[in-house]
Amino acid sequence: MSSLPAALLAAGASPSPTPSPSGSTAPAVPTLQDAQDSATNAASWVEQNWSTWLAMGLQILLVVVVAVALRAVVRRAITKLIDRMNRTAQSGDGSALGGLLVNAERRRQRAAAIGSVLRSVASFLILGTAALMVLGTFKINLAPLLASAGVAGVAIGFGARNLVTDFLSGVFMILEDQYGVGDVIDAGVATGEVIEVGLRVTKLRGDGGEIWYVRNGEVKRIGNLSQGWATAGVDVTVKASEDLDRVKATLDEVAEKMSKEEPWNELLWGQVEVLGLDSVLIDSMVVRVSARTMPGKSVTVERELRWRIKRAFDAASIRIVGGATAVEDAEDTPDPAAAVAAPSAYSNADSPQTAATAPITPQRAAPPAK
Repeated sequence: MSSLPAALLAAGASPSPTPSPSGSTAPAVPTLQDAQDSATNAASWVEQNWSTWLAMGLQILLVVVVAVALRAVVRRAITKLIDRMNRTAQSGDGSALGGLLVNAERRRQRAAAIGSVLRSVASFLILGTAALMVLGTFKINLAPLLASAGVAGVAIGFGARNLVTDFLSGVFMILEDQYGVGDVIDAGVATGEVIEVGLRVTKLRGDGGEIWYVRNGEVKRIGNLSQGWATAGVDVTVKASEDLDRVKATLDEVAEKMSKEEPWNELLWGQVEVLGLDSVLIDSMVVRVSARTMPGKSVTVERELRWRIKRAFDAASIRIVGGATAVEDAEDTPDPAAAVAAPSAYSNADSPQTAATAPITPQRAAPPAK
């Protein structure tokens, strides 16, 4: 059996000094042999594992380079695809009406929004996959991590399903260009001018100045009042005895004059047309006037048309009936019973009322007695 100093020397440690009689222990001083053994062990460990380290480093470097290159290629491809779609849409909208549906600035903003969303999604997928591959290179077990992420994703999906619905609805609204900033829309739950379009919420400004925050997932239908064109319609009610040719000639004169004046020549996208009789009653008839206008300007054109038609009819002595005018006509008609006095109790001379209002006859004083 070997002694303790021999065993310590075999293990690479120096033997501890013999305790002094006073009981104090001197610190162990490493020798040259100890340093040589440590360096030899370290070199041997590095020699045994350097190939593994080099392989892992090269693998990680390869994953990072491929991920960065793939991300750059995909982002560039998305940008070119969006630009090509934009140019195709511009060349396809050759008509004047097609160019007015979506102008160049509106198309550019929509393309920028779509490209930003697609590039963000592509970057998330590519970099996320690269991160998982790097963790796998370090021999990390990804099964518990993926399982936890799956359970967390299911829980978040159940808890935030409305958020996911709003997000997906916003993405499709932007992709399909259903509306944009500056459009006046009827979203069902609110109506107003769009001042901000987001992936989750659309912000509208109502007619009274109020701001509506509409969740995209809650919108079931959208009526865009700013795309294409609008229709201005005015109903003119005149007497049934009026000459229709004279009425139509007056309306045509109003329409021709209005279409040549600023700024109505820009708001009117078509000639003001007299569509004809909309309805005929016993004492009146309704003539329908219509015009195609710029989007969102139909109410303004209708008010100006009513103003001009009323002034033209007054100048041509054509009376517009209905509403307050009809009441005034009824007041102008003389009442046949106005000259007949109502029966009165005072018409009878023997009635108590007549007797009560008759003057009292003064009584004579009695003569003095003789």
